[in-house]
Amino acid sequence: MRIAQIAPLMESVPPRLYGGTERVVHVLTEALADLGHEVTLFASGDSMTRAELVPCTREALRFDSRVKDPTPHYMLMLDRVRDRAHTFDILHFHIDVLHFPLFNDQPHRTVTTLHGRQDLPDLRALYRGFPDMPLVSISDHQRTPVADANFAATVHHGLPKDLLAPTFDPRGGYLAFVGRMSPEKGPLAAIQLARELGLPLRMAAKIDKADEGYFREMVQPEIAYDGGVEFVGEISDREKARFIGEAQALLFPVDRSEPFGLVMIEAMACGTPLLAFRAGSVPEVIEDGITGRLVDAFEEALLALPEVIALDRRRIRARFEARFTAERMARALGHHGLQAELKLDPERPATDEHGRSTQWKLLGMGDSYCVALDFSVDPMGRR
Repeated sequence: MRIAQIAPLMESVPPRLYGGTERVVHVLTEALADLGHEVTLFASGDSMTRAELVPCTREALRFDSRVKDPTPHYMLMLDRVRDRAHTFDILHFHIDVLHFPLFNDQPHRTVTTLHGRQDLPDLRALYRGFPDMPLVSISDHQRTPVADANFAATVHHGLPKDLLAPTFDPRGGYLAFVGRMSPEKGPLAAIQLARELGLPLRMAAKIDKADEGYFREMVQPEIAYDGGVEFVGEISDREKARFIGEAQALLFPVDRSEPFGLVMIEAMACGTPLLAFRAGSVPEVIEDGITGRLVDAFEEALLALPEVIALDRRRIRARFEARFTAERMARALGHHGLQAELKLDPERPATDEHGRSTQWKLLGMGDSYCVALDFSVDPMGRR
């Protein structure tokens, strides 16, 4: 199949440091290429992939000091995608909903994975205005505010098995916090938990421009309050395996808007147990008492930590391999309860002017990426 992956431009694919969406796009792109598909990646010019790369900016916009507004760069990228759209079987968008007006005339060729929160009231009207655009959610919880939108499937994120090596005998003696330094990620709760538990906390986090004030005014004073909290900034994958793996546990005190949280499965890949608030998508990812503990209140978290630390790290890693690998994510996009069905219409030509089949049909949803990623089915016989 000929598949286009359209990525955000703020970070490279994969990201140099923090960047959950871009990391998932990279993992999926490489997994599709491994499975024999012709994949083209529209992304920043400093991206790295075994697929064909169409560079849409010189580098990730976050690292280009000349960029004041990303919108023109996205418009130029979407114009390039539209120019080549007829050469692809599937256009897979990872840029929220920016492309809807430009591709609403060909929804059969598109799928949009929503990577962000959907609890913003303006989105309901938008999805009603574009009812034919197929959507993929990254958790069932993410759908809740816009449940009547055109969702085709929920597909949880995945990571390559060999990306993060597990640590089964940690020596660090600290608690870890990894993520974005923003209120919804709960850094203040993590600091308070560690302080009450009397354990050191190491925080690896990205600070977006929008969160600089929050960090400076709210978080930094708490870090400086005593010597038990260390802020190490952003870390790479190579650093992350050791940083998370050597921790006694990873704290994940997010609020209820969390659509997934890639760090949860990163911790599982490292064999590290999680202590998390029962919020957002967290109960879909963490198996209570197996890969971590889910708590409803701060006091409950204090009592749960000894049980968290005692969890079997080998079993945690095994659950990651069973549920959250890159290959499983790629295959789930094709098999998540939406099996491809070839329906022949004698009144309809077998192929269009570009040689693609016109006979695809899905149970429960028109033509979609689920056909393209059902690796056992391709009406044209291509792989």
